[in-house]
Amino acid sequence: MYRTHTCGELRLADAGRTVTLAGWVQRIRKMGGMSFIDVRDRYGITQAVTDDPEMNAEVAKLGREFVIQVIGTVRERESKNPKMDTGDIEIRIEKLNVINPSVTPPFTIEDVSDGGDDLRMKYRYLDLRRNPLKNNLILRHRMAQEVRRYLDAHDFLEIETPFLIRSTPEGARDFVVPSRMNPGEFYALPQSPQQQKQLLMVAGFDRYFQIVKCFRDEDLRADRQPEFTQIDCEMSFVERDDVLDMFEGLMKHMFEVILNEKFEEPFLRMSWNDAMKFYGSDKPDMRFGMLLRDVTDLLKGKGFGVFDSSEYVGGICVPGCAGYSRKQLDELTDWVKRPQVGAKGLIYIKVEEDGNIKSSIDKYFSPEILREVAGRFEADKGDLILMMSGIRAKTLVSLGTLRIEMGNRLNLRDPHKYCPLWVVDFPLLEWDDETQRFYATHHPFTAPSQKDMEKFFSNDKEQEAEVSSDSYDFVLNGTEVGGGSIRIHDARIQEQMFKVLGFSREDADYRFGFLINAFKYGAPPHGGIAFGFDRFCALFGGQDTIRDFIAFPKNNMGRDTMDDAPAKIDDVQMKELYLKSTYEK
Repeated sequence: MYRTHTCGELRLADAGRTVTLAGWVQRIRKMGGMSFIDVRDRYGITQAVTDDPEMNAEVAKLGREFVIQVIGTVRERESKNPKMDTGDIEIRIEKLNVINPSVTPPFTIEDVSDGGDDLRMKYRYLDLRRNPLKNNLILRHRMAQEVRRYLDAHDFLEIETPFLIRSTPEGARDFVVPSRMNPGEFYALPQSPQQQKQLLMVAGFDRYFQIVKCFRDEDLRADRQPEFTQIDCEMSFVERDDVLDMFEGLMKHMFEVILNEKFEEPFLRMSWNDAMKFYGSDKPDMRFGMLLRDVTDLLKGKGFGVFDSSEYVGGICVPGCAGYSRKQLDELTDWVKRPQVGAKGLIYIKVEEDGNIKSSIDKYFSPEILREVAGRFEADKGDLILMMSGIRAKTLVSLGTLRIEMGNRLNLRDPHKYCPLWVVDFPLLEWDDETQRFYATHHPFTAPSQKDMEKFFSNDKEQEAEVSSDSYDFVLNGTEVGGGSIRIHDARIQEQMFKVLGFSREDADYRFGFLINAFKYGAPPHGGIAFGFDRFCALFGGQDTIRDFIAFPKNNMGRDTMDDAPAKIDDVQMKELYLKSTYEK
């Protein structure tokens, strides 16, 4: 055998044993007539040592990342290393074999590497040898096993669904796959197994889950990849609270088992309206305060044109920042004018340490009004109020973005503090001015709230815009980790949903006829949720980006720089698939 033990296994109790280790050379050190080799594998590092001149000559031929086999005797180290699990022992080398040499790596295989992101992505198999990435993938594995353990204990069945389905574009773009056996026709890779899992409910499998790959052709960012993994779940004969209770249990289980964090109290449940009103976001970060306050009634109609022409005036109170200089405030004003924030400007009120009020609008408003505004924000001495105005919905989002930015600048977003909550009662529909039609806020299979069913069937766009849904998101530290809803199980309601979304009956039947037809055969009430497993792992690992929790991710252009995918296919394949490229550089 290549090894009797791993490189993280041996302890003082093993002293005197003859062992065989196999792994990579982490580093080599020469001290006088002695040579030291740190041998590394997935489990840890063990020091091997020799003072034999012939063996020293063999060690001198080694380089970093050589794969070697060391045979020797375990002994107690004279100079122990408390930072290593194996730091009390070393291996006295009796035999050394080179299993495979290595060229010099393009970057150092250390916890803190000298390789940039692009270089490490190109040599991902080397990057994965480093402890940070290795530990991320171990965490991911542990989390996947615990998810399966919990759901299996609650009678969920793990059922696979197909990767080659029909394209039903509604939301992100599909990745499409040409069919050789059906010329001119295409499969799509699933954005989620939504319709398949609903059909499983119709089939009578009342508790389903799957840790499944999904695919969306959309612009990428730190928490997005073109292929990603969901914990996909569905239940029959449930109402909203049944689903929330079940998966709140899953989340609490994961916190306790993986992070040793115990949540005794129920998670907060917040309406979408309150989330937008107080946080300017449907995924509020609850780790810090700085809630949005509406001061429209105090400042509109007082002769200041900017406010008088606005639908909404509001802001946030930033603690301890009244000392911001004019230069800092100008920089912040430029920051909010960026397209990503979308504000036209920024107005400030300072409550100075002596209690005086200083503001960029103090020539338009009396000290009494500004003090009343400060009172609305519950501002203390030394606090800074930052305000915006404009269309209500857009201004709330801009303020929410500013709130997060100030939380970052003040180091209020501790990655090791966890504030989970449910956001519920989302609007069913979103109106798009460009296409002059409604889109589903979540997806077209989300059930409207029972209380709004009359509005839903009104065929009046103003009333339809007010319909809320039986949907919910699980939010952790300002990140949407999961989302779901009670589904439509009535064919009549599903047909109305397609009508409201602007599908003709023929188009709806063409795209979704198999699902509508299934509902006619006794579909049970059902609902479910899908958690973004990559995001979930990153948050549990205390990081913002999901890329380092995926073994072989894509870059921001959707490319795998290691194997240079996507790539052209040859003319024979193109001909077999009845494809012709019209792309020209």
